[in-house]
Amino acid sequence: MVNIMKNLIRQAIFSLIIFWFSPLLIPFILTTEKEIITADIKRWAEVLNLPEQGLWMQLLVLLYKTQEFRNLYYYRLLKGNLNGRISMYLLKKFYPECPSLFLDSSCCIGAGLFIQHGFSTIIMADIGEQCWVNQQVTIGYKDKSGRPKIGNNVRITAGAKVLGNIQVGDNVTIGANSVVVKDVPNDCVVVGIPAAIIRRNGVKVEEKL
Repeated sequence: MVNIMKNLIRQAIFSLIIFWFSPLLIPFILTTEKEIITADIKRWAEVLNLPEQGLWMQLLVLLYKTQEFRNLYYYRLLKGNLNGRISMYLLKKFYPECPSLFLDSSCCIGAGLFIQHGFSTIIMADIGEQCWVNQQVTIGYKDKSGRPKIGNNVRITAGAKVLGNIQVGDNVTIGANSVVVKDVPNDCVVVGIPAAIIRRNGVKVEEKL
């Protein structure tokens, strides 16, 4: 009986929390960016093993549980139409984003970006689809020559730095604390300071960038 009561209380509290976050559905209803936000929801739900629920419920759970997703959500809304942007700006005061995660509004970010632990992370680059960025990552300018262009299915792990007017190919993994300042070809794993290729097309190698 005690366990049943505890479960009922937990469910009631969860329902109240979800109800509190429900106004954040308004920008989703109004925005022109539904398709790409839906792709983000599906990616995050898959990575985080969220229960099979309706799209709107998964969106609310993500907005409640992960501030990093909230940042991405606001970034998507900012790219959309005026109605979505206005409602986002009004609601943002009540549902703050992760303060240590910065997504530059001038970036073009493909669908399905997953941000794990957004602490002290800066993303100032054009990024492809289905990418993954960890904590304390900096992606951005080295000088006035330009910023990185990141391909599809790229994983940039904790503490890595990707800097300058460079191109990172598809299916690349950048190891923890690596510093990448040169182009990276497709299908590679790079590590180190400066970063070097240690695996290409699944085969161990030792190659400079």
